[in-house]
Amino acid sequence: MTSTSENTRGKIAIVGSGLIGQNWSMIFASAGYHVTLFDVDPDQLKRAQTSIKSTLEQYEKDGYLRGKLTALQQTDLISTTSSLSECLKDAFYVQECVPENLDLKKKVFAEMDAVAGEDMILASSSSCLCASMFTEGLTHKSNMLVAHPINPPYFIPLVELVPAPWTNQKVVTTTRALMEEVGQSPITLRRESLGFALNRIQYAAINESWNMYQSGLLSAEDIDRVCHNGLGLRYAFIGPLETMHLNANGITDYCERYAEGAYNVQKETFKPVPVMYDVPTSEKVQEEFNQTIPLDKLAERRRWRDKRLAELSKLKKTLDEDK
Repeated sequence: MTSTSENTRGKIAIVGSGLIGQNWSMIFASAGYHVTLFDVDPDQLKRAQTSIKSTLEQYEKDGYLRGKLTALQQTDLISTTSSLSECLKDAFYVQECVPENLDLKKKVFAEMDAVAGEDMILASSSSCLCASMFTEGLTHKSNMLVAHPINPPYFIPLVELVPAPWTNQKVVTTTRALMEEVGQSPITLRRESLGFALNRIQYAAINESWNMYQSGLLSAEDIDRVCHNGLGLRYAFIGPLETMHLNANGITDYCERYAEGAYNVQKETFKPVPVMYDVPTSEKVQEEFNQTIPLDKLAERRRWRDKRLAELSKLKKTLDEDK
């Protein structure tokens, strides 16, 4: 990997030009990398290219643009192709961003394996599927792993790195260093686990939200308020384990004081897992949301969300610089 002091460096390939692929393209370009974006649909590539250009220009205008290069310079670093071999040619790192479908990932990784270089790292944006499910038997499987971003990755920096049992440790180390270099915040799982880390925590939160709604304890609005006006404010800066540590005289003291109470709450109120997110309950929740966020307003609400995430990301960077 070349020096970070250069304006532009090596080539990175992005396979799949949806929103996640576009985000990855902008993230790597912000650090000066040449990016080639692949899709089988030329029209989708044109839409992606237009979207990336306008998004970077808007981020520059709003003060959200990452890196030291201008929006125009970053846009110029991103090219597109409908040829997979051309996309991967001379790339040292590949980020796959196709939909979360096991058969599709098997197909795409087999096709990439056929044209990959010996030292090329091939990472999947999979959010739940483990790399061993779609890389077993491939020639370059030791160079393959999951690098799962969180939507939208431009403003939410966490990346979950999940190696398969056969992934070379050097590949994990190099990928982690690359993610840190481009401004993401990687975590490394020591072994594969279905759902990885973030979704396991997220599903636990959704499970209890679902159970409380089904039991009639709270409205959907109030359940969400527990997070965005409660836990979420705290978790934007510290996690649940540090919360325990700070809310008592250390985490051991917390357990001595509160473990029994927490256990009793779980024993009396929690339902056995797994929890099925059933359609009848979802229809009742959606009926509530339709009063404030009808389906034809979802895109508008996503833009609202992303703007606030951008401002929070900007604030966190400022606070980190003041440490």
